[in-house]
Amino acid sequence: MNMKYFKHPNSLVASENIGEKTKIWAFTNILPGAVIGDECNICDHVFIENDVLIGNRVTIKVGVQLWDGTTIEDDVFIGPNATFTNDLFPRSKSYLTEPVKTLVRTGASIGANATILAGCCIGKNSMVGAGSVVTKDVPPNAIVVGNPARITGYTSTVVSPLISNAVNKQTDGKSKIAGVEFYSLPEISDIRGALSFAEFGQFFPFKCTRFFLVYNVPNKEVRGEHAHKELHQYLICVKGSCSVMLDNGEFREEYILERPNSALHIPPLVWGVQYKYSSDAVLLVLASDIYDADDYIRDYDEFIELTSKK
Repeated sequence: MNMKYFKHPNSLVASENIGEKTKIWAFTNILPGAVIGDECNICDHVFIENDVLIGNRVTIKVGVQLWDGTTIEDDVFIGPNATFTNDLFPRSKSYLTEPVKTLVRTGASIGANATILAGCCIGKNSMVGAGSVVTKDVPPNAIVVGNPARITGYTSTVVSPLISNAVNKQTDGKSKIAGVEFYSLPEISDIRGALSFAEFGQFFPFKCTRFFLVYNVPNKEVRGEHAHKELHQYLICVKGSCSVMLDNGEFREEYILERPNSALHIPPLVWGVQYKYSSDAVLLVLASDIYDADDYIRDYDEFIELTSKK
């Protein structure tokens, strides 16, 4: 039989749904129902059950088992001995009627010895650190580590140089993300303390209709994870510090708000995340309009679709 993929003679491949130029190495066992795409590299000692769908250009390293209910999209990397599950309450001799589904989205990477609990979605282009235990969904582009896995950063994110260059100018510069501006507000200081201010048209780019405060956030938690269709926001960390990751679908930048005279303007159609809160952080958010649930974009794929049409 002239196969269009490579199969090591010491592997067991019962599936007929193997893509072109895929390589399957020794002591790997692939059951009949599995579907594997083109140009994949399936290393030694991998087990792939029946109800498993694997996309194109996927790398699966040594010692990985993929159980029923697992879907791996294109261009995913799975490191050595990464562990997947499909049963949240396993018992001996107690069999699932239907496995809990797990999804790994396009471009994601999972480090060696990481554990992915059943039912989780690993977002596009995200990275799971070696040895991490993923107990809930990982957002797109997030870097997660630890047990349980927590967000520590975002892939391809640059800490904005506008922060270190800010010297009390009206506008300290524009980022690569259109409309985003970082302000270093005036500070008047004497023996009585310090005062900082902003006025509409000077250090403040829109008229404020609403404000809210975010505080008492555990430092490993993440806030935001959405964009707005029309709303403008102006962020000041009036106490403590936090980081703000901004994403326009093409660039990602991170800003550190750690002074009460620093402000960040976030325009519409920019995905925003606030995280790395200090224990005493108080984040003031000034908004251009009243609360409107329909103005929120909470799904990253929807956000990418909208920004691609701009």
